[in-house]
Amino acid sequence: MKEATSFRIRKTSFYNKKSVTPFKISRSKLSNFLSCKRCFYLDRVVGLKEPSMPGWALNSAVDELLKKEFDQYRSNQEPHPMMVRHNLDFVPFQHKDLDLWRNSLKGGISYLDKKTNLIIHGGIDDIWFDLKEKKLIVVDYKAQSTNYPVQVYSYLNSEWHSGYKLQMDIYVHILRKMNFDVSDISYFYVCN
Repeated sequence: MKEATSFRIRKTSFYNKKSVTPFKISRSKLSNFLSCKRCFYLDRVVGLKEPSMPGWALNSAVDELLKKEFDQYRSNQEPHPMMVRHNLDFVPFQHKDLDLWRNSLKGGISYLDKKTNLIIHGGIDDIWFDLKEKKLIVVDYKAQSTNYPVQVYSYLNSEWHSGYKLQMDIYVHILRKMNFDVSDISYFYVCN
């Protein structure tokens, strides 16, 4: 058993606006700031940790399986059968840093915003390449279990999924700051 502590101890977890060293902030912490500035302040300035949540074993397993599946098509630069079925002229995007970009803890995608001295970062699930438009497409894998089919409008406007669009906007923004030409359209690959 490990003793639970309610305060952060790593100095890199604390934001100090007077620091000359850029502060690294994840996509999820940026979302926290936008939803509750007080909660963000208590977490990143005071050091009071949010209560942790249990892991998402099903979601993590689905993410890993889809990454492996799309990687098979990525290595051959062929469209995934789902892309063919939906008449999408896409292939999984191939890049030497893709595995690093997928790991938010050991890399991720990021850029330094010089005005705020913040390094905005996050870990993507996947990127596809639009062969017609010659642009990258940000993709996020989601897993759920319901008796209802997934409908785009109701899925993205659900109270529980309100942060998904912001998540994708942040990833698109970061990739554009990394000098990639990125589509305004993103995709969620939802396994129900």
